[in-house]
Amino acid sequence: MSEKSHVPQTIDRPHHPETGEVTPSTLRAVLGRFATGVVVVTVGGERVHGMTANAFGSVSLEPPLVHCCVAHSAVMHGALSLTGRFGVSVMAADQEPLARYFADKSRPLGQAQFDVVDWVPGPHTGAPLLSGALAWLECEVSTVHVAGDHSLFLGRVLATSHTEDDGALLFYRGGFHQVAPRAV
Repeated sequence: MSEKSHVPQTIDRPHHPETGEVTPSTLRAVLGRFATGVVVVTVGGERVHGMTANAFGSVSLEPPLVHCCVAHSAVMHGALSLTGRFGVSVMAADQEPLARYFADKSRPLGQAQFDVVDWVPGPHTGAPLLSGALAWLECEVSTVHVAGDHSLFLGRVLATSHTEDDGALLFYRGGFHQVAPRAV
């Protein structure tokens, strides 16, 4: 090891709460320190709906599987349970207003929520895919697991597409942050 080590001189040690109790607020504070990507999950058909999510990710490459966690109380839970197919639009760095829109519970429901955004229907699912996103996936629900106050939806990926842009929208410590595109 060289004399010029990159190891910090002081190391923050884990803080151990006195009670050890895990409450929703302590768990949110800890998990908020894990930066996540931001997506808008959509379903088409009679129960058309969109929802901003950051509890989304890759599960398996073979077979191609992704997951999304949805609260039992969310409109999306019923829509996704009934429809069984969904779209995912991965938000670009400049799409914070769109992410906020689909997180706003006061927006119109049904088809009206898509009247003010640019989108195309997914050819495999009919789910709205949002224009300007970094990437898109179309999925079919393969399994649903009840997980506390949420359900974990596993989706088999039917189709994907992406842009060459690499500026992403992240969610960290309760707020949105942008990752700027790389300089070429």
